[in-house]
Amino acid sequence: MNQSAIFYPVLALVGWTLLVLLLMPYRRFRAAFAGKVTAEDFKFGESLRVPPDVIIPNRNYMNLLEAPLLFYVTSIVIFQLQAVGTSVVALAWGYVGCRIVHSLIHLTYNNVMHRLAAFALSNAVLGAIWVFAVLGVQ
Repeated sequence: MNQSAIFYPVLALVGWTLLVLLLMPYRRFRAAFAGKVTAEDFKFGESLRVPPDVIIPNRNYMNLLEAPLLFYVTSIVIFQLQAVGTSVVALAWGYVGCRIVHSLIHLTYNNVMHRLAAFALSNAVLGAIWVFAVLGVQ
């Protein structure tokens, strides 16, 4: 298998993260134009006046910079070990899919139990990817 195939799901997750990043200013400006917030509401993060629909994209963006960091690291490790195989690439795509589902739930109807299920599954998949990395298997 082409060893660089591990970077396709990596690039997909980076692209998704950047899309969520763009949602933050969109929601903030929309709220500001509606008179719901001012620039001062963001001086030290987000004040209590900031509505949930404005806070959630920021929180989701932070989620996409936390655990996925371990995904990025293991992808590089697997590439360096030349251990990229069909199984690990499938798991990587599964991880990206779980993270996107988690984000979509968080950014739309935000059911905590559904979000937890997607988050837990993504972490289980990430753990499996790390097993591949540690064992250096394809």
